[in-house]
Amino acid sequence: MTQSLGQKLFRIKPAAKHLDDGEGHSASGLARNLGLFPLTMIGVGATIGTGIFFTMVEAVPKAGPSVVLSFLLAALTAGLTALCYAELAFKIPASGSSYSFAYASVGEFAAFVMAACLLLEYGLAASATAIGWSDYLNNFLSNAFGYEILRTLRSPMIVSGANGVEFHPGHINLPPVLLVVLCCFLLVRGTKESATTNAVMVMIKLAILIFFCAIALRGFDINNFHPFFFNGKDFTGMAGVTAAAGTVFFSFIGIDTVATAGEEVRDPKRNVPMGILAALAIVTVFYLLVCVAALGAQPAAKFAGQEAGLAVILQNVTGQVWPALILSAGAVISVFSVTLVTIYGQTRILFAIARDGLVPKVFQTVHPKTLTPANNTILVSLAVGTVAGLVDSTFLWDMVSMGTLTAFMVVSIAVPVMRRREGPGPQEGFRVPFGPYVVPVLSVLACLYIMKDLSATTFRVFFIWMTVAVSTYFIYGIRNSKLNAAA
Repeated sequence: MTQSLGQKLFRIKPAAKHLDDGEGHSASGLARNLGLFPLTMIGVGATIGTGIFFTMVEAVPKAGPSVVLSFLLAALTAGLTALCYAELAFKIPASGSSYSFAYASVGEFAAFVMAACLLLEYGLAASATAIGWSDYLNNFLSNAFGYEILRTLRSPMIVSGANGVEFHPGHINLPPVLLVVLCCFLLVRGTKESATTNAVMVMIKLAILIFFCAIALRGFDINNFHPFFFNGKDFTGMAGVTAAAGTVFFSFIGIDTVATAGEEVRDPKRNVPMGILAALAIVTVFYLLVCVAALGAQPAAKFAGQEAGLAVILQNVTGQVWPALILSAGAVISVFSVTLVTIYGQTRILFAIARDGLVPKVFQTVHPKTLTPANNTILVSLAVGTVAGLVDSTFLWDMVSMGTLTAFMVVSIAVPVMRRREGPGPQEGFRVPFGPYVVPVLSVLACLYIMKDLSATTFRVFFIWMTVAVSTYFIYGIRNSKLNAAA
């Protein structure tokens, strides 16, 4: 039967299609070898590190000491959405995260738009975190060996200058390119090996952040929190808080990353919801502890433009190099894990889209030995490495937050839609409290509240990206969708 355009745009892929083959693999061929602990560590690894090690340099100049409220606002919004993710992850334990959720609830076109948001979110997040890794690597080499990487080899070609975009021919940020290559190698070898490596790095990361708090609190000065609300030329009062929340919000990407692993998790209906909520709880506690310790140890005015900020704070508090050396080494390891799991998340989203026929099959091919989408991983790594090597991270943070906020809103909307499709009667598994509307509506409103203070440039670039995505869907996706054969 021929489908009309409207039917094609709103056709859904039923959640019941995501089944196992009975031999420890998902129906798509991916191996189910992740338990609750490594899954939770994937979420923590994708989240803790980026928002603390790097984005405070961007966020504190917008909000001052009230950036603590920015982290709280971002965590509250992420918490509301996490409840929605947890319910949908039980019902749709598949790769693709919010893309798969949208496909099973609001239809194919919305799912493809969601996929475009996720690809933007994950790709730029991986590039941005790899760029920040370069600063801590240079700080570590300087303190440990008295050697600094040449400026032309650790600065990008395209930068944000005082008068706008600047081009520096001959410059390349080489360290993040090498980091992406290492992550690609691990991911191609296999998911279990990558998850184990990530879990070890996450435990090191948490220990390093506890070490930071213990040292930084020795230099705590309550006067650094006065005035609490920053009043600068760009933002005042709560406007600064929401602007900074928009900058740091992308660091809660770990919630989505947990859901992308749905087809490689043992007992996904139990472990994915628990992994999402556990990761969010761990992340929120550590973000607030480190934020308070850092602001107490250093005046807000010093954060702007500061490279390897947390390491510098420890050096200033103690007057010695060794604490900064330890923290820089820990950051080098920590950000490796963030980049690793973020690239992992993007490859699994592309895998899910290709499986549905909406992008070319090359992204779906699974290596027969490692059971990983090897071609997919290599292509994603090439794109991420190129951006990381050539572009200033200043351009990336808010764009990642825009993609994350959009994804979170669609997930929230999907909850009442799925409940309506199910109809009345008892349902298994985790369910959002207070009915199908209260938490999802609050989640959408919170996302919109944060989104409103993102820059005009961010909205313009996002509009261009969405135009490209929609064009791709009508040129390729709608014609090659697997649901065409099911009609």
